[in-house]
Amino acid sequence: MDAITGAQAKHGQTKTAKWVTHFSKNKYLYALLLPGTIYLLIFDYIPLAGLVLAFKDFSPGDSFFGGEWVGLKWFNEFFNSIYFFRLLKNTILLHLYDLLWGFPIPIVFALLLHELRRQYFKRFVQTVSYFPHFISTVIIAGLIVNFLSPTDGIITRLIHALTGSETNLLGDQGWFRTIYVISNVWASFGWNSIIYLAALTAVDVHLYEAADMEGAGRWKKMTSITLPSIMPTIVTLLILNMGKLLSVGYEKIILLYNPGTYETADVISTYVYRRGLLGADYSFGVAVGLFNSVASFLILILINYISKRVNNVSLW
Repeated sequence: MDAITGAQAKHGQTKTAKWVTHFSKNKYLYALLLPGTIYLLIFDYIPLAGLVLAFKDFSPGDSFFGGEWVGLKWFNEFFNSIYFFRLLKNTILLHLYDLLWGFPIPIVFALLLHELRRQYFKRFVQTVSYFPHFISTVIIAGLIVNFLSPTDGIITRLIHALTGSETNLLGDQGWFRTIYVISNVWASFGWNSIIYLAALTAVDVHLYEAADMEGAGRWKKMTSITLPSIMPTIVTLLILNMGKLLSVGYEKIILLYNPGTYETADVISTYVYRRGLLGADYSFGVAVGLFNSVASFLILILINYISKRVNNVSLW
């Protein structure tokens, strides 16, 4: 028995010594990892304790875990709200429209860039397409408001010159989704194409050489070699995007919408902003945010399962 205990102690000491040696050898790598780890702990994991507010009647001035326990009151209030189906419909439609146009355009753009032979022109086009990504959302919204101003907007004047009719596109609820999606695609397609361009560099050039010997043209090579080669990347990103079905951001919408366009522009996140933050109804806001996160997680699992069954590509 003493021999077994001694062997276990020796094994534990050996394992500890290996860990000490490992950390000592890679201490600078772990030092680089430390800031990101601290950021995740402070802004992503510690705030999870605040989820308890979704089940309490919290008021400003109470202690963090203060307030009466109310169970599912705030969830029921949200589900029974007259705005629930409108918010859910607007959130899903905005995301689906954005996905319908915003997802394939970077892929097409990357494929077209990949076919360019003049490297200087290719790099110039890439650089120009990246610029909108670095423009602040506030500035983009300001440009949209100025261009679509009903009095002196450039686009408004052009429409008036062509049709002779006065129009206020930002005040028309039927145009809001179109404006939102077009501005999103313009701002993100170049940046989103980077990952596809990176995937294209991994395509085996011998496949193109074999296709040349068979007399295949550029279109045939694109559809038979290039596109299938990056299909796993496309499917993976599609799964991740579908997981954000209920996570339409509120920043640009708040800057562009108004009470006249709530019917098509108001989404879950903007409603939570108005009631949860501006109205100081924090428990309600946390409850809706928790519902949003759980629903998005379940959607991600479902889409991942379907993708794995259909084409054997999945996140896990």
